Amino acid sequence: MVEKETTDIFHRGGFYLVQPVRQGHRAGVDAMILASCVPNGFAGRLADLGSGAGAVGLAVLSRCPTAQAILVENSSFMLSFAQKTLAHPDNAAFRRRLSILEADVTLTGRARSEAGLVDNSFDFVIMNPPFNSQTDKVSPDSEKVKAHVMYEGLFDAWLRTAAAIVRPQGNIGLIARPFFIAEILAALKGRFGRVRIVPICPRCSQAAIRVIIVATRASRAGLQLMPPLILHEREANAFTPRADDINNGCLSLWDGV
Repeated sequence: MVEKETTDIFHRGGFYLVQPVRQGHRAGVDAMILASCVPNGFAGRLADLGSGAGAVGLAVLSRCPTAQAILVENSSFMLSFAQKTLAHPDNAAFRRRLSILEADVTLTGRARSEAGLVDNSFDFVIMNPPFNSQTDKVSPDSEKVKAHVMYEGLFDAWLRTAAAIVRPQGNIGLIARPFFIAEILAALKGRFGRVRIVPICPRCSQAAIRVIIVATRASRAGLQLMPPLILHEREANAFTPRADDINNGCLSLWDGV
């Protein structure tokens, strides 16, 4: 029998994620690092744009026990896994704090509001937009293409929505490849300030493979290049203690910085 889904344990049993096999997007370390950009003690309302099965939103709720989150996803295929995840019996404690919304992140104006993404209604917005280039090798699976392959103007469209739905002085956080920093900064301009960039490096001797970018709506503070997160010790494959704690929801990205 061909396996079509798995139930994966995150945060050492803190929550469970039902994910597709060989189709769509499967969450892993990137999702846990993105969730860690929300500080410990966050108690507001969070939107996870392009949430997939819900890994990032659940990771925030697992670490921040008084926060609330909404998973926003446009793929009916991935929404079915978010619904299975929320219905999982070991996730019962999250059901009062977590909801699911089917909506297109790129909607604008009244259409966006009518879809449920209301202006100034969130304290933090997190996102993992598709960030594989169209020139990269493309998967034959259409669901993976939607989840992974970017198109021209994508970052501007997603950040336009984030700027509309997050409250003034609220924050946004995203994960991307370093190649797209200039495009992301251009999309943030005029919308967000106090931009903090955290390089994510495989080892201390290697260049960053990802960046976390966090910014504050309507802030006039300048850009900061933060200390990197190093994933592995030297040539070993095991996580560094800090990366392991972040991956398992024991630390935020800002602890010890």
